[in-house]
Amino acid sequence: MDSHTLSLIFFFYGLAFFSMGLIVAIEGGRASDDRLRKALRPLAAFGLIHAIHEWLEMFQILEMISIDAMFLDAIRLALLAFSFLSLSAFGMSLLSPTEEHRRLSLIIPLIQAGIWGLGLLYFRGQYTFAQGLWDVADVWTRYVIGIPAALIACAGLIAQQRAFRKAGMERFGRDSLWAAVAFAWYGVVGQAFTRYSALPPSNVINSELFLEIFGFPVQLLRAGAALVVTIFVMRFMRSFEVETHRQIDELQAARLQEAERREALKGEMLRQVVAAQESERQRIARELHDETGQALTALGLGLRGVAINLRQDVDKAAHNLRQLEGTAADALDELRRLIDDLRPSHLDDLGLPAALRWYAGEVENRSKLKISVDAPKGRCELPLQIKTALFRIAQEALTNTVKHANARNVWISVERGNGVVKLLVRDDGRGFDQSRLPAYSRPAWGLMGMQERTTLCGGQFNLKSVPGWGTEVRVTIPCDDTVFIEDEDEN
Repeated sequence: MDSHTLSLIFFFYGLAFFSMGLIVAIEGGRASDDRLRKALRPLAAFGLIHAIHEWLEMFQILEMISIDAMFLDAIRLALLAFSFLSLSAFGMSLLSPTEEHRRLSLIIPLIQAGIWGLGLLYFRGQYTFAQGLWDVADVWTRYVIGIPAALIACAGLIAQQRAFRKAGMERFGRDSLWAAVAFAWYGVVGQAFTRYSALPPSNVINSELFLEIFGFPVQLLRAGAALVVTIFVMRFMRSFEVETHRQIDELQAARLQEAERREALKGEMLRQVVAAQESERQRIARELHDETGQALTALGLGLRGVAINLRQDVDKAAHNLRQLEGTAADALDELRRLIDDLRPSHLDDLGLPAALRWYAGEVENRSKLKISVDAPKGRCELPLQIKTALFRIAQEALTNTVKHANARNVWISVERGNGVVKLLVRDDGRGFDQSRLPAYSRPAWGLMGMQERTTLCGGQFNLKSVPGWGTEVRVTIPCDDTVFIEDEDEN
């Protein structure tokens, strides 16, 4: 075969592996599988370096390089050996299930390199350059590194084919399998028929015998195998794009599911708010009827009796007026208490700390609890939403403590600083098992309300409860320190 035809084969041979190496180098980092991503790095190195080796052979055939032939042979041999070692590292990385195994597997290419180096030293003493030392070195490199490396790459691609099948990507598994078959042909046949040398069995099984048997040079077989390897490696590299689309679809599905969950939660919270409003209206109506309504009725009847007594007994009328005055004062106090429960004036007039101290005192008067409030002295101005949320959370926590905790002491603290405001409500009650909370027959509306208020303010809600230890509610809400203003005295 003439040199121009052979050089053309070497050109396409190198171009196939160079294209594969370049694409793997560019796209290999997209793999989500850490094992595959790291394995593709030495494959890219093999493709690029081996392409340079084949092109150097092409330039040698065309006599287009003017440097010393011995120096050029040394460079070409080093490139050939290093490319095959990279291919071996690629296969061993694919065969390694863990990072630790992958590091240990790199011993195989090192052992190959050691055997190759020792062989070169031995042949250096057995052959001279005139006796074809470079040909012996080339054949030795293909026997010791090239053939085993191709077989190791074949085994690694078969392992990757199984990984694709487990991931439900059978099409890319078939591509990986065909690339494995091409590497097997490239190694077993393509590298077994080497150039003629004094090293057995290349003195019998060589490229000249291949040409005589098949009628075309072995370099054409290698180029064809390289082209097949490149095609199928490029095909299974498309799995990264498919995997990316799958991850995007899963992310979108997760976002949709989360949005649906939030919408459902909003709907549930809306129903809860409506139910709470109706319950609050019933409570207000009941208290107005039981307390204020009865007091006003008593006042009306009493005033009618006073009007009658004014004509008959002035002293008795005066006595009845004093009783009616007390009844009116009691009704006014009850009305004020009802108004304070709805929206305590302390919260707007004096700030959160004062409102918490006032409400703690009210709860102490109505229960057996001992409540300690640790909050900044003076007036602490907070945004209305945050101030209201923290007060309602503390109010709900105290309500739960009174109803369920059977506690003796409650500690409330408010801290500010580092861009956040923190609320802590802790009791020494009986506590409960948090793992059983979702299994309760009735929804924990109080807890849901506290969580929802915290979330609306962009904060974090944490609940901690242990049977026999008590319950702790901790709320952290972002808030600039500059919104806090302290007065000298607290009213």
